[in-house]
Amino acid sequence: MWRSPEPRFDVASAICQGGRDYQEDAIVTDFPFGMDSGVVVLADGMGGHAAGDVASKIVVTEVFSELKFQSANFTDFENEIPKYLTSAAVNANNCVREHVMEHPETRGMGATLVSLVLIENRMFWMSIGDSPLYHYRSGKMQQLNEDHSMAPQIDFMVKQGLLDPVAGKNHPDRNCLTSVILGDRVAKSDCPKTPFELQVGDIVVVSSDGLQYLEDERIQKILHRYRRRKSAEICGHLLEAIEALADPDQDNCSFSVIKLNHNKPVIRAIRAKPAGYIEETTNMTRVVKMDEAAEGRVAARADEKISNDLQLPPVVKEVKPVKPMAGKSAENVNTKRQEVDEATPPAKLAAGGK
Repeated sequence: MWRSPEPRFDVASAICQGGRDYQEDAIVTDFPFGMDSGVVVLADGMGGHAAGDVASKIVVTEVFSELKFQSANFTDFENEIPKYLTSAAVNANNCVREHVMEHPETRGMGATLVSLVLIENRMFWMSIGDSPLYHYRSGKMQQLNEDHSMAPQIDFMVKQGLLDPVAGKNHPDRNCLTSVILGDRVAKSDCPKTPFELQVGDIVVVSSDGLQYLEDERIQKILHRYRRRKSAEICGHLLEAIEALADPDQDNCSFSVIKLNHNKPVIRAIRAKPAGYIEETTNMTRVVKMDEAAEGRVAARADEKISNDLQLPPVVKEVKPVKPMAGKSAENVNTKRQEVDEATPPAKLAAGGK
C-alpha cells in the first residue's frame, strides 16, 4: 500500500476569545506540503485601544504577503531572510500609519508582531512587543525572543529584593509595552541574523500573551506529556488548560504549535523564476479582451464555413474503435472508427479584477 511521505513540519493553530468582548488577535500559518520552508505570522491587537483588531489584521496581512512573495528565495538567499523579516515589519508599520492618517478616530491602535520563517531545521524570527516564542526540547521549555514589556524589569526588581514576589507577579504595569507597531517609530525589535537550529522532536510555540495566563511550568508540562502527539492534539490540550482556569479576565489567546518531524535532505528545492524569463511555449494561460474573444469566435465560424464549402475532411479530435457485433469474429468485421469532434473550447477570459 502506497503511503504519503511524512511532512517535515507538523503544524496546527488555535485561537480563542477568552473573557474579552472582541477578538483582537490574528494569526496565519503557511507550510505547503512539498516545500521545506514555512511561515508563521501572529499579531496581538492592543487591548483597550481604538481598533486593535484592525491593527492586528493589517500587520498580519502585510507581513505575510511580503514573506509569501519572497518565499521562493528562502533557499537561495537564506542569509537575506532577516532583511525580508525586517522589511515586512517596516511595511506593516507604514500601513498602520496610513490607516491612522485616513481614519483619525483609530489613533492609538497598535499590535505586537511575531513572524517566523523556518527552512529545513533553521528558524528565523522577528518580534516586536510581548508575544512569546517558546521552544521545547528534552523536557525543558524556554522563551527565545525578547519581551518588550515592563515584565522583565519588574522580575529583575523581584530578584534583587526590591519588590515583593507577590506584588511583582500582580503588578499593574507588567503588561505595559515598551515597543509595539503603532505607525510611529518602533523602539525595539528582536531579529537575530543567525538562525536557531532545531532538532527532530523539538516543539515551537508562537503565541499571543493570552497563553501566559498559564504558568510556564504548566505549559512545559503539557508539551512534555504530549510531545509524541500531533500538533493539533497539543493545541487542544493547551486550550483545555486555558478553559479550565475559568479566569473572567482571560485575554484573547492565539498560538501555533510546530513540530519538526524529520531533517532529511531536500529532495527537490523550490526555485524562484529568474527575472525576465519568458517561457517558450504556446500552452499557457493568457488574457484576452472581450472584443478579441468575440472576433476569435467569428473567425472560427468563418473557417468552419469555408471548410464545409470546400468539403474538406473534418479534424479528428479523438478516435475510438467500435465494438464488433455479437456473433461475428473480429476478422470478419471491418473495424469501424468513430469520429468524435469536440467543441472548440471557449476562450479563457479574465476580468480585472488588543
